[in-house]
Amino acid sequence: MSTDQRTPAAVVPGDLRMAKRLWPFLLASMVSLIPFTVFGMYLVPIAGAADGTVAEIGGLRGLGGLAALVVGIALAPLVDRLARELVAAGGLALLGISAALGAVGNVFALAAFCLLIGASTSILGPSIGAAAADRFKSAAAAGRAATLVSATTSMMAMLAAPVLAVPGLWWGWRGNLLAASAVSLALSAAFFWRGRGRKPRAAGVRTSYLATYRALARVPGALPLLTVAMLRTAAFMGYLAYLAAFYDEKFELAPGWFALVWSLSGASFFLGNLLAGRYIALERPWIGPEKMLLLGLGVALISVAAVYFSPTLPLTLLLTALMGASHATVAACVTTLLVHRSGDLRGSALSINAAGMSMGTFLGAAIGGLGLGLGGYPGAALAFGSITLLALVFAFRVGR
Repeated sequence: MSTDQRTPAAVVPGDLRMAKRLWPFLLASMVSLIPFTVFGMYLVPIAGAADGTVAEIGGLRGLGGLAALVVGIALAPLVDRLARELVAAGGLALLGISAALGAVGNVFALAAFCLLIGASTSILGPSIGAAAADRFKSAAAAGRAATLVSATTSMMAMLAAPVLAVPGLWWGWRGNLLAASAVSLALSAAFFWRGRGRKPRAAGVRTSYLATYRALARVPGALPLLTVAMLRTAAFMGYLAYLAAFYDEKFELAPGWFALVWSLSGASFFLGNLLAGRYIALERPWIGPEKMLLLGLGVALISVAAVYFSPTLPLTLLLTALMGASHATVAACVTTLLVHRSGDLRGSALSINAAGMSMGTFLGAAIGGLGLGLGGYPGAALAFGSITLLALVFAFRVGR
């Protein structure tokens, strides 16, 4: 059963009040991004340690999309049948193992790291997002809770400089990955303890895998929404995969200085997601989520077409921030619309969405690497711009 009912703004608690209630899930969402953040920030030295090129090692990140696609689709119906905390505990445990493997640093370990990162995030993201939404009864509050989790995930990118770059000066990128592994495993144990004895939301419901997918296909606008999410992720994550190398080549920014750029991108994504999610949770927003989806993709298309051709560092930084904010707006709209329209199937819907976004990460890294190899950064701009334009085409179908 789907729902898209708007509820009065008064029933949506403030963000601080929601954060106090959801803090375990928000903490887990922040930790989930640490391994990829380390991989993106330190791509150049990691490639050097593995005796590979930036394009080759950066392309490995896309392997996680394959694993996430398989795991996400296979486990999507189970997210609504098991206690959310137990599912999250499994994802955190896998995340800890993958981070430890990544610290080994050779090509094979990095390939395994990327595969397991994709599998773990496809489990962890949907479970904590759905768990946060389950804590509130109204559709507006549930949607806001889910977008608050996704916004908090992006906070890790915003906090990259103090959280990762500073200790990284002492113990390097390997130390960052080992620290992420320890924190993930500790959180996994805490979530397992918390989830013991809890009943799943869909307790007593026995729906086959195919029936679950058929029900999701009947959710209004679900298929174009999932397609938009996959393509948007391909454009943005592919762009992020090579951002460190771009700033290193064009402006000669070392990893320590680039951490500030990464923080700028993360801050703009966090604020864009936070503010857009809060705005569309209002009772009667001036621009509905469907139209805001189109607006965000339009700005993202202009930004990605301009960032690689920007002549100065200040303008490039501005476009980098604009890219983060526009993609964050699109992500908030997709999550809100899926939660509103999917009803009790929100866990399965978010799991399929996570799998699709991980597949987008694979496509973005692969297509971006191909464009970079064939045409340099103008080729990368063409690749990511084409993907964003295709997402805009599908976004027009969401409102119909």
